[in-house]
Amino acid sequence: MMAEEKQAGGESPRHHQEKVGIVTSAKMQKTIVVQVHRRVQHPVYKRIVTKRSKFMVHDEHKKAHEGDMVRIVESRPLSKNKRWTLKDVLRAATTGV
Repeated sequence: MMAEEKQAGGESPRHHQEKVGIVTSAKMQKTIVVQVHRRVQHPVYKRIVTKRSKFMVHDEHKKAHEGDMVRIVESRPLSKNKRWTLKDVLRAATTGV
């Protein structure tokens, strides 16, 4: 009975993972590559180590460019390697003179 009431009231919003990273490539159509850095403690030596991961991200409207800082959000699988979607551009890349 509790489950029926819960479903009838509407589904609760899903909380998808979000990450912030730098766009390293924007040469594909509707796809960008975002590199995310994270600092973790080494399990044996206890030093702080910077690890990085690359994510293929769906960018429907080509809003992000190389060097931009962006927020990405987890989504359903869109292709073989693409499981993230661009949420917003936090900081545009500075164009060097």
